[in-house]
Amino acid sequence: MRRYCEDAAATSALAARIAPHLRPGWQLHLSGDLGAGKTTFVRGLLRALGFHGPVPSPSYTLVETYELAEQQYVHLDLYRLVDAEELENLGIRDLVDGRKICLVEWPERAEELLGPPDLMIRFEYVNSAREVQLEAGSREAKALLDRIS
Repeated sequence: MRRYCEDAAATSALAARIAPHLRPGWQLHLSGDLGAGKTTFVRGLLRALGFHGPVPSPSYTLVETYELAEQQYVHLDLYRLVDAEELENLGIRDLVDGRKICLVEWPERAEELLGPPDLMIRFEYVNSAREVQLEAGSREAKALLDRIS
């Protein structure tokens, strides 16, 4: 499924449509160039779920966690990851535990540790807008995309 988002508000609106359908244990992998909209998407998703605090890019901390309605969300940014051992030291197995919802930017830097995503979201600049391509990696995610298309 492809969507064109003319600005950050449209990217956030797309995330808001997806947010209520996420399930515990899901992984969303977000890829695209720097500034393409990955963190904007995560911010829009968390806002739609009721989070009102700051949602920084975890480029330097690598991990930010959010607790919303008894569900934990883990936002990982692997851009600065040097090797997979760093992720092991962060406790990746505790983060990707089948209960938390993981939102992973730059997942290609640790695919072997993350496993396949439920939802793959690719961001690309096309002219002055963002093209967002969503691909389901699970039956449940396919049903989600069918509902929002």
